[in-house]
Amino acid sequence: MEALVRWQHPQWGLVLPGRFIPAAEENGLIVEIGSWVLFDACSQAASWRAQGMMIPRVAVNVAAAQLHDGSLERVVQDALAKTGLPASALELELTESSLLENDAEVVLMLNRLKALGIQLSIDDFGTGYSCLAYLSPLAVDTLQIDRSFVQGIDTEDGHAIVATIIQMADSLGLSTLAEGVEDQPIADELLRLGCRQAQGYLYARPVPAQELSATLAAIREQVHGSALAQ
Repeated sequence: MEALVRWQHPQWGLVLPGRFIPAAEENGLIVEIGSWVLFDACSQAASWRAQGMMIPRVAVNVAAAQLHDGSLERVVQDALAKTGLPASALELELTESSLLENDAEVVLMLNRLKALGIQLSIDDFGTGYSCLAYLSPLAVDTLQIDRSFVQGIDTEDGHAIVATIIQMADSLGLSTLAEGVEDQPIADELLRLGCRQAQGYLYARPVPAQELSATLAAIREQVHGSALAQ
């Protein structure tokens, strides 16, 4: 599961992150918002586990400002300690741009978090500089292939880019996750190329946390029905 932040405004209704995250980054609120999202996601994941819903992992996006603020390690450890969520059940999604400075302190901090059992992934891989230099000192687990490449996989260039990312990740011992998978032919081709993880509307749309149990039940029923049909 991936935590997706939304703002339910009393006058504007549901505000998507594309509108308010840039403003939060400009005025310095992004670190505080990021800390709240991280704690809330860990708390929710722990609650699901207590209810018997064994969600393997919850992914939380980390903004560049959080990464370089100096408080991320403490915030993560505090969230895990207070919620009781195992470190192995948390994944931090980082952006390429936030890692390009190759800050030694950031690298050490991320590797300490990784040593706890936390998973690290590079979000929207391919949209930044895609430089291997920042990957080598980090114990990253997953490269997430940006949706723009995934949805363009039926073009010659798009197919080549996706195939190259998958091959590169495999050569580095990393897994890949395709973002924005919306139809079965794309999913089939990704699988053929060696990508074993995907997210997108083909599988499920974003839902409020309280609706997850019903959503998973519907998916299981659909998969079971498909298996019987075969």
